[in-house]
Amino acid sequence: MSARVFIVDGSRTPFLKARNEPGPFSAADLAVMAGRALLARQSFRAEDLDEVILGCVIAAPDEANIARIVGLRLGTGPAVPAFTVQRNCASGLQAIASAFDRISSGRAHLILAGGTEAMSRAPIQWNIAMSRWLARFLRAKNVEQKLKSLADFRLSHLKPVFSLLLGLSDPVVGLSMGQTAEIVAHRFAIGRVAQDSFALQSHQRLARAQEAGVLQNEIEAVYESNGKFHTEDDGVRPDTTLEKLAQLKPVFDRHYGTVTSGNSSQITDGAALLVLASETMVKRERLPVLGEILDHAWAGVDPAQMGLGPVHATAKLLTAHKLGMDDIAQFELNEAFSAQVLACQAAFASADYAREELALDAPLGAIDPARLNPQGGAVALGHPVGATGARLVLHLARSLQTQPGALGLATLCIGGGQGGAMLVRAGGQL
Repeated sequence: MSARVFIVDGSRTPFLKARNEPGPFSAADLAVMAGRALLARQSFRAEDLDEVILGCVIAAPDEANIARIVGLRLGTGPAVPAFTVQRNCASGLQAIASAFDRISSGRAHLILAGGTEAMSRAPIQWNIAMSRWLARFLRAKNVEQKLKSLADFRLSHLKPVFSLLLGLSDPVVGLSMGQTAEIVAHRFAIGRVAQDSFALQSHQRLARAQEAGVLQNEIEAVYESNGKFHTEDDGVRPDTTLEKLAQLKPVFDRHYGTVTSGNSSQITDGAALLVLASETMVKRERLPVLGEILDHAWAGVDPAQMGLGPVHATAKLLTAHKLGMDDIAQFELNEAFSAQVLACQAAFASADYAREELALDAPLGAIDPARLNPQGGAVALGHPVGATGARLVLHLARSLQTQPGALGLATLCIGGGQGGAMLVRAGGQL
């Protein structure tokens, strides 16, 4: 039998929208600021952790195995091991899943897990032609050879390569993530108005949540070296309207497309961390219980339609636990694109999709919109790819606090054609 795995606590930074220049914090900085406040309020010491596991997709060159760097900066000491995972958009969810597996198997009792990303600091690189030219220049043994190498230099060698754009593209099918959103929008006939309406709803829901202070218990303020500080997700546009969204031009298919910057998730920096513990540790240290992770599931789909991954992962998870959509009190489905979320809703409700793609006799049924991302999602607050999965689980656990025993499900699509899902039960007495 596997051991139970509990969410003891969690925190995240505000999600800060990238503004065409490197942001004020590195990915490690963000994770440390989220983790410092989180660990400071625990009854155990940082050295008592069994492990640190973080997701990160675009770690900086000087942040290799960023989980180890963060752990040491948080004071775990050299004896606490750490490792970093990368599953594209689900890296933060994978970190939590890895921690769940280690605790449920009895290999650990207390783990700090989550994800971090500074997308605004994604490296800008030389192209391959420049790299080859530089290699030839450095191999030159005398002035004559160096002059010959200089003569071969072309201004095109200076054309930069944006690693962020490469990372948001699938090399197998040759499509950007936005182009895959156009494909699923076309497949399910999801028009521009529907996508913009969903985007507007996301901003409105997040704005209401901020105004009501709903997110204050999950966000820790972050401070720049110049004294400037951030306390809220800053990508939300409470004053946006359908008319304003309609003025934006399609980005990924300029002639016939419907996916715009306004109905897509934002390029963002942020971190989210959770403390996970075994039942033994919870009882021994008298730790609070925010929630319990029951299980997780993963699925593969056509990379060209990667946005449908949540449907397949959710179907696996619900089927394994003999649950239906009505059994889930709240869904957190990452809003990579409005079109992608709406396509998942259509697929959930489709008898043909259930039979032909999921091998189910009947469709799962569409998610009640009131229970889907009730405080908004990535269209409004951003999608720092390494951190989002952890944010979904943290927010889900926090949101369900008033419903002891209620079930929640966090799910997201994954670049490369995958989906991940995690089942969480609201906290309470053991």
